[in-house]
Amino acid sequence: MRLIYDLGIQLYSGGAWIASFFDDKAKKFVEGRKNVFQTLSDKIDPQSKYVWIHAASLGEFEQGRPIIEKLKVIKPEYKIILTFFSPSGYEVRKNYEGADIVCYLPMDTSWNAKRFLSIVRPSYAIFIKYEFWKNYLSCLKEQNIPTYIVSAIFRPSQAFFKWYGGWYRSVLKNFTHLFVQNKESKELLSSIGVTNVSLAGDTRFDRVKDIAERAKQLPIVESFVGDSKVFIAGSSWPKDEAILIPYINEHPELKFIIAPHEIHEEHISKILSMMKRPCVRYTQTNEEDVKNADCLIVDCFGLLSSIYRYGQVAYIGGGFGVGIHNILEAAVYGIPVMFGPNYKKFKEAVDMVDRGGAYSISNETEFARLMDDFYSDNSILYHKTAQVAAAYSDENKGATEKVILKIFEVNL
Repeated sequence: MRLIYDLGIQLYSGGAWIASFFDDKAKKFVEGRKNVFQTLSDKIDPQSKYVWIHAASLGEFEQGRPIIEKLKVIKPEYKIILTFFSPSGYEVRKNYEGADIVCYLPMDTSWNAKRFLSIVRPSYAIFIKYEFWKNYLSCLKEQNIPTYIVSAIFRPSQAFFKWYGGWYRSVLKNFTHLFVQNKESKELLSSIGVTNVSLAGDTRFDRVKDIAERAKQLPIVESFVGDSKVFIAGSSWPKDEAILIPYINEHPELKFIIAPHEIHEEHISKILSMMKRPCVRYTQTNEEDVKNADCLIVDCFGLLSSIYRYGQVAYIGGGFGVGIHNILEAAVYGIPVMFGPNYKKFKEAVDMVDRGGAYSISNETEFARLMDDFYSDNSILYHKTAQVAAAYSDENKGATEKVILKIFEVNL
């Protein structure tokens, strides 16, 4: 099985190299790894102790970020090396000041794993949520380096729990400890003999709470909102917008903010062409002119998590595609959240739907019905949903402290 795995890694690398001639993301994936070992050799301080934290992409980074930032305060004697698998994480956070070194993770071959660890010599290794790289984990185990996975979540459909999953289960044996999000994950692991597990929750709750407490002041958004009722669509895709915009055009009593997931010109132009009400782009307006607009298109990154606090209801995009984006950034402000039907793989979304703190919609009719109810005067549904969303966010804080205490024996 290991030979098949190693062959798969080689084939994946070869496929990425071929794709790099045609695709910009694949090119970054390949080019970014070419000089990783030289970069590490140049930047690693042999006199320092390192904690290595690995995140697949940007979402996993946000889960790992609370741990990084707490470590910088309570364990300043350690330096942080942060690695990414995907360009969508690395390219956005390559200048992240919370880490001492940020780089791509070399592909998971036995040679790369040994070379990486010989240069970095981490005192601890922490993987975030989904990363199970066999060669790296085996080398970490062989070298007796304490290794953890944080905010992990497991499902019966994963290979670990199938009759043919013996080799996959052996990968899990390399972790010193596993911190999982829910009781179901802990029970699944116990069923295959993995008992070095703690139910710690999801560190993203700590992250979004921190973001909310330090939310940016946005004068343009404040001028746009004024005394109006505002609906916010975050990380939207074309399929989401096809449902949202007809309602926007027909309800002049509300103002709307749309922060699309992709902000390239073609997408922004498409949104603007669908709008029948006065609409402005965030980067092309000011505090005075924005007052005359009914719709504000956020055509830049880094503001959405702070924008949510200006709305009464939020819609999170992605649910008509591969899956919804981060709903916690909105829910933390205690506002009702809506999203498309593809949400079942996201524990927080399932929990909030079950509790009545969020709603999934499948078409324009369902969306319009909920919007009419939420924005009606003295809506019972609105107040109930908002209370559940706020309570759910508060209940699930504290995962970071549990992880830090277990690994480093330090209370926050």
